Amino acid sequence: MSATTSRPLTPRTAGGEARTRGRRTAYLGLELWRVVRDLVTMFFVVGLPAFMYVLFGASAGYSQENAGNGNVALYVMISMAAYGAVTATVGIGGMAAVERMQGWGRQLGITPLGDGTYVATKAVVALVVAVLPIAVVYVLGLLTGAEGTLAAWLGSAAVLVVGAVLFALYGLVFGLAFRSEAAVTAASGSLVVLGFLGNIFFPLSGLLLEVARFTPLYGYVALARYPLTEGMVVDSTGAMRSEPLWMSVANVAVWTVILAVLATALVRRSRGRQ
Repeated sequence: MSATTSRPLTPRTAGGEARTRGRRTAYLGLELWRVVRDLVTMFFVVGLPAFMYVLFGASAGYSQENAGNGNVALYVMISMAAYGAVTATVGIGGMAAVERMQGWGRQLGITPLGDGTYVATKAVVALVVAVLPIAVVYVLGLLTGAEGTLAAWLGSAAVLVVGAVLFALYGLVFGLAFRSEAAVTAASGSLVVLGFLGNIFFPLSGLLLEVARFTPLYGYVALARYPLTEGMVVDSTGAMRSEPLWMSVANVAVWTVILAVLATALVRRSRGRQ
């Protein structure tokens, strides 16, 4: 009686791995195309921050005044790029949560791609789409008189890309909590309020500034500006004050933990209902 060995359902052959990579690449391309073909969304993610930079930065009479390790145009450029990046990641994070709640995750579960590919693909899409407004606004800045040290340019861009992940969690929490596309729209809309509190659109002062320091967008933007300003903050009266780096780092770290814990709790709650 001859012994037989069972063959795995998914053989680890070169051909099988190549097909799996091909499926992953195709799925990534599909997800990217699904996002970028939405012209309304792309306008708010890329076009609006670029327009606001030109309006409040490049074309402003004070754009060439000094601002730390650069000029005011660079300061505004970083702010508008930050707004575009978080708008992108909030929307993608929120829609990923809604898709999972509506059963898209179970559909992928019966394919060779699986949950890991879904999560990794969404992370890559969020990163790529977040880079788009940053790249567009930075190119506009380069062409329209934004000036600063190389460290200010590269350091701020790096913080903007990496820190935008925090707002993918922000969108994820909204999507998991309310289970609807309207919730994702509300999450993206709330960024306008957070943008004002984050010192993006105009400088704050007094009690409002003290409260704003505890909001999530404030720490992210302050950290992105740090290579330019080295912690100097201008309030609405024109007065300048210094903020230590640890305050911005602590703000981002604490909000990352809070949103990660909330997202985890909401995932567990959703599983308990199934």
